[in-house]
Amino acid sequence: MKCFSCFSSSKKKDERDASTTSAGTNTEGSSSTDVPASSSTPGNSSAEASNTVPNIATQKFTFRELEIATKLFLDECVIGEGGFGKVYKGTLERTGQVVAVKHLNLDGAQGSREFLNEVSMLSHLQHQNLVNLVGYCSEGDQKLLVYEYMPSGSVEDHLFDLKRGQQPLDWFTRMRIAFGAAEGLEYLHDKVDPPVIFRDLKASNILLDGNFNPKLSDFGLAKIGPVGNNTHVSTMIAGTYGYCAPEYAMTGHLKVTSDVYSFGVVLLELISGRRAFDDVKPTHEKSLVVWAKPMLGDQTRYPDLIDPLIKNDYPPKGLKQAVAIAAICLQEKASNRPRMCDVAMALEPITVADIESPSPRSSTSSVPPLPDETSAAKGTSTSGSHNA
Repeated sequence: MKCFSCFSSSKKKDERDASTTSAGTNTEGSSSTDVPASSSTPGNSSAEASNTVPNIATQKFTFRELEIATKLFLDECVIGEGGFGKVYKGTLERTGQVVAVKHLNLDGAQGSREFLNEVSMLSHLQHQNLVNLVGYCSEGDQKLLVYEYMPSGSVEDHLFDLKRGQQPLDWFTRMRIAFGAAEGLEYLHDKVDPPVIFRDLKASNILLDGNFNPKLSDFGLAKIGPVGNNTHVSTMIAGTYGYCAPEYAMTGHLKVTSDVYSFGVVLLELISGRRAFDDVKPTHEKSLVVWAKPMLGDQTRYPDLIDPLIKNDYPPKGLKQAVAIAAICLQEKASNRPRMCDVAMALEPITVADIESPSPRSSTSSVPPLPDETSAAKGTSTSGSHNA
């Protein structure tokens, strides 16, 4: 049975958009510094990664500078909180730049290893769909990360438990978010050598700028992917329940296809407005993937997946394409999942109102056909799928 034809394409890396490989972060008014000495490229004992990925300039801040920026870490400046600690909105006194300051919670589940990992990762990576690391602070027990400020918050803020009067995301904004996140993962998997596995893709880790352009954030759990003849990286299981690929959750074997599965979950969240795992729902609906699986195999039930807040304001053909992409990403067998470059190519045409319009990215190939209603949901082998 035929699935996405573009998933079997054998495009060379140099045929992809090379603009994402440019280095250099705009740190206006700041001087560049080296990342902490102990934070060499994470997950890789050799110098291979640092030799192939540019070291982007980052600024080292004093704790006092960040105290001033956040008004002594005033509660009114808190814009987020997680296992790492609190995130504050602040303004750098020297440049006037508005930033987000993440203050490490020393008692939290994540610690110094994740801090060093994130500084090192983001000091070597740059792409329009990755959050920009402005700098860091490491003074004694004080560990802080300084990012560009993302005024629209996270995808999670706009999908679940909306505040009174808050407008839900429309269909095309959701698809543009999915496409941008896919391009960010494509960069990590295909443009960085060795590849980087994000490992914690979820709605709360996709931030949005003022125009709702998405950027992947929180690289504390990211890992350097397998190199040479290795098929996976063995690591302690980490991530968020509901998003983890089944083979990774069972074995700890991490592959780039683990990210593809997580992306499929996020895409289902964008389509349905449901959480990856929701403990307040009935038993058979707690897991988004379990709830959606019967509908993924029946095109007549695709409309049942749509977020009620969207109502009927979506293109049926676009829904059909989006659900089929999600279904293929969620294949239980990792080798049947597509590469993120092909996922992005399949998504791009449905980010605009006219799905039939030619895509600049896929100008040399037609929009990939949809799989039939049973192959994607039941795990039928896909010709040319990514073997990882």
